[in-house]
Amino acid sequence: MAWDPELELPIKLGPCSNGEYRPVPLGAVEQEAIRRTRLEADTAARRLGMDRRTFLRSIGGAALMLGVLAACHDESNGAKGKRSGGTYRVPKDAATDPEAATGALAGDEFVFDVQTHYLDYDLSRGGAGISGIDGLANSFPQRACGAADARACFAVDQYLDLLFNQSDTSMMILTAIPIPDAVNPLSMPHMEAARNLADRVCGDGRVLLHGGVQPTQGAAGAQIDGMSALRRDHPIVGWKVYTHAPGAGWWLDDHDADAPKVGEAFLAKVEAVGPRIVCIHKGFSGGSEYASPVDVGPAAKAHPDLRFVVYHSGYEGGGREGAYDPNGRGVDRLILSLRDAGVAPGANVYAELGSTWWNLMRDPTQAAHVLGKLLVAVGPDHVLWGTDSLWYGSPQDQIQAFRAFEISAELQERHGYPALTPELKRKILGANAASLYAITAPDGKCEFSRDELAKLRENDGVALRTFGPETDRELRALLASHAMI
Repeated sequence: MAWDPELELPIKLGPCSNGEYRPVPLGAVEQEAIRRTRLEADTAARRLGMDRRTFLRSIGGAALMLGVLAACHDESNGAKGKRSGGTYRVPKDAATDPEAATGALAGDEFVFDVQTHYLDYDLSRGGAGISGIDGLANSFPQRACGAADARACFAVDQYLDLLFNQSDTSMMILTAIPIPDAVNPLSMPHMEAARNLADRVCGDGRVLLHGGVQPTQGAAGAQIDGMSALRRDHPIVGWKVYTHAPGAGWWLDDHDADAPKVGEAFLAKVEAVGPRIVCIHKGFSGGSEYASPVDVGPAAKAHPDLRFVVYHSGYEGGGREGAYDPNGRGVDRLILSLRDAGVAPGANVYAELGSTWWNLMRDPTQAAHVLGKLLVAVGPDHVLWGTDSLWYGSPQDQIQAFRAFEISAELQERHGYPALTPELKRKILGANAASLYAITAPDGKCEFSRDELAKLRENDGVALRTFGPETDRELRALLASHAMI
């Protein structure tokens, strides 16, 4: 299916997935917000003397859509006798007043994205009809970026362009994915190539790397033994693990007698070789019990000299989040694990927002509860910005939505959630991660022309598109191509 640019909207609500959960269909409220945005965009564009597509690509278009989305949720909740727990604070005239829109959605914060990915496919291996890892070409419609070969939508040039040129991101971490080495399109050599390319166009240090370890893959103990060489040969700043895939599931704290006992051995190796930062996927389980964060609290308590970054914060795609419930799922499981283990806010556990914020920003009340719960549970200095790009295209809309987002005074009073002040947002968007990784924020943004990247192709306006699977069929095709089903 060819992409219709007239369908592009400045805030990408989906459906879309990062490949770890089923794409969540749009609800009635989101569909109504999209309908109203298109209708009101026509009016605003005429007032400004521009066409609708140009308007929607402007900061005024983003302000309009966030305001409409908030209004639609307010109306829906009001009809049920409820109040929205969160909102997007956008001036009413922001759609047609660039200064007002800029005041609401722009910013000069240091944005440090700790969860990013690209996929390096061999485009010389043919297109339609191929199988295996390169069969991804058949799993995504050409709407992803307009390229003749859909695999090109995930290339390193696209990655750097979307993150640096088409968003306010100043620094990011390339973090490993759990695909067997033989077919992994984001192996350590691929990650090094992206870091080196970024260094050439941006200056040193804009792209950092995680080392991927999957303790139950291959020969027993081989991956853990290999951590010494990985640490010696590559400038990794932390370790990325997935306890639920691929291979046999395992736990950080080895609490299950029936699961492989590799958690303590892995953590001991991290302590021995450094760096002492463990980034662990929790949530978006695909049905696996091993993606539960039940083991995070005990592992963090037993290893106070390690710092644990909980990727996705235990959130489940399509789940419903409200006030903390010790019997709840999603983020509540992480909070319960920390409380039961006696891991206090500000200790050695961090909550990361990649894909979590993407799913939540379409529902301000759920977003308010999740952000509020996490800020209380781990502390305001321990929530980290991540977007899981480039699955969702440019993260600029995620950044803009976060800047405009507020937790209601009612939820703050009832549940003790903090207000999302400009200073707190500044911490979450970058300062917290800078402190964790002991880095100094670089001066200004990294911007470059397409000609400065040897393989950067002409690409008309991909910022308003998502690249991840949008249907169950596409998700199954993606997982099959990565040898994960």
